[in-house]
Amino acid sequence: MLRLTWVQPEDLLGHELRQARLDGREPSAIEARWRAAGGPDAPPRAGASAHGVSRYLRLLAEDLLDELADLPSALAEDEPIDLARIESLCPDWPSTPPSYARPSSRDRGHDVVARARAAAAACRTEPRAPSGRSQPAPTPAALEAAWLGRAIGCLLGKPVEKLPLDGIRALARATGNWPLGTYFTAQGVPEDVLAQHPWNRRSAKTSLAENIDGMPEDDDLNYPLLNLLLLQRHGKHFTTADVARLWLDELPPGRTFTAERIACRNLLSGIEPPHTARHRNPYREWIGALIRADAHGWTNPGDPAAAARQAHRDAVLTHTANGVYAAMFTAAVIAAAATGTQDVHACLRTGRRVIPPRSRLAQAIDHAVELAASHEDFDAVVDELHARYSPAHHWVHAIPNTALLAAALTHADGDFTGSICRAVSGGLDTDSNGAAAGSIAGLLAGEPAALPDRWRAPLKNRLATTVGDFDGTGFDTLAHLTHLEATRS
Repeated sequence: MLRLTWVQPEDLLGHELRQARLDGREPSAIEARWRAAGGPDAPPRAGASAHGVSRYLRLLAEDLLDELADLPSALAEDEPIDLARIESLCPDWPSTPPSYARPSSRDRGHDVVARARAAAAACRTEPRAPSGRSQPAPTPAALEAAWLGRAIGCLLGKPVEKLPLDGIRALARATGNWPLGTYFTAQGVPEDVLAQHPWNRRSAKTSLAENIDGMPEDDDLNYPLLNLLLLQRHGKHFTTADVARLWLDELPPGRTFTAERIACRNLLSGIEPPHTARHRNPYREWIGALIRADAHGWTNPGDPAAAARQAHRDAVLTHTANGVYAAMFTAAVIAAAATGTQDVHACLRTGRRVIPPRSRLAQAIDHAVELAASHEDFDAVVDELHARYSPAHHWVHAIPNTALLAAALTHADGDFTGSICRAVSGGLDTDSNGAAAGSIAGLLAGEPAALPDRWRAPLKNRLATTVGDFDGTGFDTLAHLTHLEATRS
């Protein structure tokens, strides 16, 4: 029996009941009707329940999802979705730097990838930014380190995705890899430990140390590739509708999850953005928009406000409130890091400035940064974050994951290995957190050679993807393509 993940109404309803409580809606009466009818809980970690339900329960779930979406939120004033309202609530919203003359738009022809590959092979450096530029663009070398960092962090987290925190610790300790310092391996792990904490079944064959042969396909890399295509085709003034059309053209629906899969379903049902983010979508505050934010930061160096606005236009296709803020925060952090002039702590403070100050995400980030700054033992930081957020939030929700990301970057003081290992060792959405931490820390490192060879070498400068013509592309090529977008008008 085919049990499609993340879209079946009877599975969505339980997640929406939890989401309603988190975002200030009162779902008790609706939940009572679901329970009285025999409705099941949502799957705790997977995307689909093991067994189907009756046609009656499926239809009831659809009706109740619509009723839940219409409930008023007590948090609406502090957690708006409209960009103008978000900016009005942020007293320290970043100012836009003085404009400068950018090079004219580059040729968008089909041979752009081939030409970028040739450029990457020819040199590793780039001429200086145009005279008068107020903020330096990241060099292709820095962008390559960011792309590599994103891939390395993702790959580190892939085999333990969906595992609980005690399982991650047990697997790493079994091979002497704790505190985490290199890729996970199955070699030497006792059978009883593996039986209790099995690797992620989809990822173990490509992401354990003994199996890595280039970067395997992952949504955490597919979305930056999609956004690179988005910027190539539409420039920085793209619309949310442009994002939707690109997805329909280029994104296989089987490669989507949670809010992104719901949005694709909604688009095919004739629902237009931004309603795609709310219609029967209990995942609208999860991590999906955050993992799409990197390209918006990479291509707006020194302009975190522009990066956040781009991330907002992207995110509202699939997310609302804190799900959107997580993407804006990440884009702004990366835009600050892309200048090469700020340390990680200043970058995090910049990202914090684009989040409504009374939002749940702002409070979670502040709490996480304070914890990381006041504890030497990062395990203690993680334990406290889990105690505070895990009981109420799903492991893919944006709030605990963004808090963990901020804590990992703070505690590691921007160090690359420390950042990705802390992010992954903290559990939750391990590959996505590792990817985000790796992107930021890699960008701050400034060049691929600054990333230890044990991380870089297994990737062989090659990634797999079903997006566009990027399958097999090198990270040096991706860096040059990204640099073109960072320096064009």
